[in-house]
Amino acid sequence: MSTLSTHVLDAVRGVPAAGVTVTLYQQARQLDSGETDANGRIRALGEALEPGTYRLVFDTGAYFARQEVETFYPEVVVAFTVTEERRYHVPLLLSPFAFSTYRGS
Repeated sequence: MSTLSTHVLDAVRGVPAAGVTVTLYQQARQLDSGETDANGRIRALGEALEPGTYRLVFDTGAYFARQEVETFYPEVVVAFTVTEERRYHVPLLLSPFAFSTYRGS
């Protein structure tokens, strides 16, 4: 079975993005939810993942609102496919008007 983790970095401030709520979905079904720790990480989301398509929804609007910073993206949705048994890691580099993600290791 596959495992999933994530890491959110605030690219403008140059710090981990602590306190970002991240929710994992498979189709319309919510599987798990968590909040990034002081290092911007969630070490495990969901149970062991079967092959299929999943979505991570990052509540970026609430994160920036706590900082009193205007943002264009109230949430960031990253869809990805689990194809084989392995550890999956989805980092998110975040700013109020841009974001970037990739398949981490």
